[in-house]
Amino acid sequence: MTSQENPSAPPEITLRNFNLSDIDDLMVWATDDLVSRFCRWDTYTRKEDAVDYMNNTILPHPWFKAICVDDRPIGAISVTPNMGSDRCRAELGYVLGSAHWGRGIATRAVKMVMSVVFEEMPDLERLEALVDVENPGSQRVLEKAGFVREGVLRKYSIQKGKARDLVMFSFLDSDSVI
Repeated sequence: MTSQENPSAPPEITLRNFNLSDIDDLMVWATDDLVSRFCRWDTYTRKEDAVDYMNNTILPHPWFKAICVDDRPIGAISVTPNMGSDRCRAELGYVLGSAHWGRGIATRAVKMVMSVVFEEMPDLERLEALVDVENPGSQRVLEKAGFVREGVLRKYSIQKGKARDLVMFSFLDSDSVI
């Protein structure tokens, strides 16, 4: 039975590169204050600003994927590799439209990344994720995917004009994907 036959079943998801033609789907979640609350970016109010973000950040990024249901983006997931002597590490980031929260979609997308990223980035040994201490949903996503909670980094980053405490999570290439 597919998710279309059983509406309570989680939908099938895929990851793919973004296209500029995805802008209207991106605007669904990028304009949602619930979604952007813990993001480094502010809620988008103008489509032109989102187009600039796609052109200047998403499209040239080495590993920035759309989380899709029926090939339509409902969120995004990225892996940003470090350089030089820190090239063994990369930062995982993800965002999901609030209409899709609580269905296991983010956890499945994270696991999909974990299953391929260490092969695609040969120098990568450690995948990190930083989560606001006030975002238990995102912390749970990482825990369910098999990430290890390492600790709280106090006043680690300025987000929305305020120094925030962030929880550091990691997954090593030698860890087992759940």
